[in-house]
Amino acid sequence: MERREFIGSLLAAAAMRGRAEDLAWGTPVLDIHLHPRRDGAQEIDHLEGSGVTRAVLLPSVGAIDRTSSIASKHPDRFVRFTNADVRTPGSADLIRAGLRGGAIGIGELKYPVQVDGPEMRRVYDIAAELGVPVLIHFEEGGFNSGIKRLPDLLKSYPKTTFIGHAQSWWSNISAEVENEAGYPTGRVKPGGLTDKLLGDYPNIYGDLSANSGRNALARDEEFAAAFLARRQRKLMFGSDCTCRDGKGAGQVSTSPALKNKCIARETLALLKRLTTPDVFKTITWQNGAELLRLSS
Repeated sequence: MERREFIGSLLAAAAMRGRAEDLAWGTPVLDIHLHPRRDGAQEIDHLEGSGVTRAVLLPSVGAIDRTSSIASKHPDRFVRFTNADVRTPGSADLIRAGLRGGAIGIGELKYPVQVDGPEMRRVYDIAAELGVPVLIHFEEGGFNSGIKRLPDLLKSYPKTTFIGHAQSWWSNISAEVENEAGYPTGRVKPGGLTDKLLGDYPNIYGDLSANSGRNALARDEEFAAAFLARRQRKLMFGSDCTCRDGKGAGQVSTSPALKNKCIARETLALLKRLTTPDVFKTITWQNGAELLRLSS
């Protein structure tokens, strides 16, 4: 190797080391669950403050335009899903239009319907046809009720990729569920529905965002460490955080433990403590990047 090439290779290696050292969590982090803000540059602020590399923006119906604008301005930091009120006529056409316009997934779908009702089945058909995931908020008695019927649904839609999220999804990490729509405490009893679904069906993943995801890990850390290792290829980090700056400013949470704290930071710190570096990278970057076909 000539001297110039040798020096060039050393500089390149040093640059690579520098980039790795600059990463707040030691690896790139993908947040698969960030909602657009109302104004300002708070989406970028949240990424920078929490040490997140890239995020998936999940718009409400009223935030489609803002989400599209942010993703267009910052393509290296954001990708986006699309949304539509599944109860309304023409929702399927709106979802298709969003996907044709650059969205790479559907959700978060959070409507007072049955998870296996006709409204959601139309969405599952579109997701299978176009090869995109659908992210669902499970909250029994409120949104997408009927989580116990999910095994039959997954069998019926083998070509649809589901991402489970929220209270009922994470309450069912335990085989004993006292408050399916809330935030259970205490030890986890092995054999919960969520754990079984992740193990038995290749077309469903778990979104660790919000207090529901953080609580599922924090309530029984011994169980959580084994669960994260066992289901590492089926889990993805998300924040669903409402703070403005990635450091807790303006945090709105039902949990006193999260007052003035960033859910992204709290969940990432918990994952860091409960996993090996390889498992941490798998959950916080690799799984989401592969599922959504994102480049490094």
